[in-house]
Amino acid sequence: MIANETTEALVERICKAAKAAAPSLARAGTSVRNDALRAMARGLRDRAEFLKTENAGDVAAGEAHGLSGAMIDRLRLTDREIAQMADGIDEVAALPDPLGGIERLSPRPNGLLVGRMRIPLGVIAIIYESRPNVTADAAALCVKSGNAVILRGGSEAIRSNVAIAGILREALAGAGLPEDAVSLVPRTDRAAIDALLTKEEYIDLVIPRGGEGLIRSVAEKSRIPVIKHYKGVCHIYVDEGAEIPLAVRVCVNAKAQRPGVCNAMETLLVHEGIAPAFLPEAARALSAAGVTIRGCPETVRLVPSAVPAEEKDWGTEYLDLILAVRVVPSMDAAMEHIRKHGSLHTEAILTRDHDRAMRFLREVDSSLVLVNASTRFNDGYQLGLGAEIGISTTKIHAFGPMGLSELTTTKFVAFGDGQVRQ
Repeated sequence: MIANETTEALVERICKAAKAAAPSLARAGTSVRNDALRAMARGLRDRAEFLKTENAGDVAAGEAHGLSGAMIDRLRLTDREIAQMADGIDEVAALPDPLGGIERLSPRPNGLLVGRMRIPLGVIAIIYESRPNVTADAAALCVKSGNAVILRGGSEAIRSNVAIAGILREALAGAGLPEDAVSLVPRTDRAAIDALLTKEEYIDLVIPRGGEGLIRSVAEKSRIPVIKHYKGVCHIYVDEGAEIPLAVRVCVNAKAQRPGVCNAMETLLVHEGIAPAFLPEAARALSAAGVTIRGCPETVRLVPSAVPAEEKDWGTEYLDLILAVRVVPSMDAAMEHIRKHGSLHTEAILTRDHDRAMRFLREVDSSLVLVNASTRFNDGYQLGLGAEIGISTTKIHAFGPMGLSELTTTKFVAFGDGQVRQ
């Protein structure tokens, strides 16, 4: 860093360098980018002791500042986490190249062949909190998709993030690619984020990852397009005539397998026709998994251990072993509840009726809608993308998990043999 450099000047310099590096990365062939990724993975493995030492400073600072045990656990880098980061980069290297393919090639009446070629977005800024593995994951996905990336992590992981980014940059340079294709803003003051969000001449897309407060702040201040995902208020609707053992198994998994993530079920909607048979059995299984139910009056009548729900419960992302439950008179009422209280993230219907399942798929407007399966499947790896950089609940430019393809766009290309416009 330059001595006495202001945050504004530092961010400007990083953005300019990333913009200059992006074309070289976009032009690099598949094998060059894959070789760079494999070198990045080797660098993390080879420098594991250095990474653990730097990370120990973050952990000690976090404990001194009173971070919760869960936050410290997310922050800590062990040999296992470092190996997983490196393995993740190798997995990205093994994925098909998303660039250069020509799609929807079709002839025009004049013989011109028109198609769309997949290209990088350009420069992506990623603003995130807590987990230092995001530094490696995001960099790998951007390099594979030909995008330069500017990373700005949280203050709690600054030493770890600087160390990881340094290793990745060395690997890029060693592979003959510009190291500025991966940059990290080494300052954690809010001014660094504010400065990034004004650099529309250098940055093509901003992806914030973290709590709702961070994402709303970024979306409000940014002059650059932002991929947003405020929260995950995910629903499961148990239809009349659903298979009860299946429904119980799916609901317990959706709520309790990992409650602190955005694709965990937060509200369970149950058709009144199946509620007397389903809810007591489901409540027993959920209770055994440690789940507390906050229910509507009919739920409380059927499940006396349930706590009466308040209006605010219907739109709450608990990220905890708490579940809101409402008995509804019809599928229409369930879908209306989802429209009113949902967050466009993930919804599921549990039913044996094909027509109702297909109607639910058509009419429920979320980034993933499932039939007879857990909401926990809204994940790039689980859906076959190989990896993801986050989940978008906006429809422009992507909707749902963002994998390599979603980190690209298309340009029109045309092949002629002398056509001229009449």
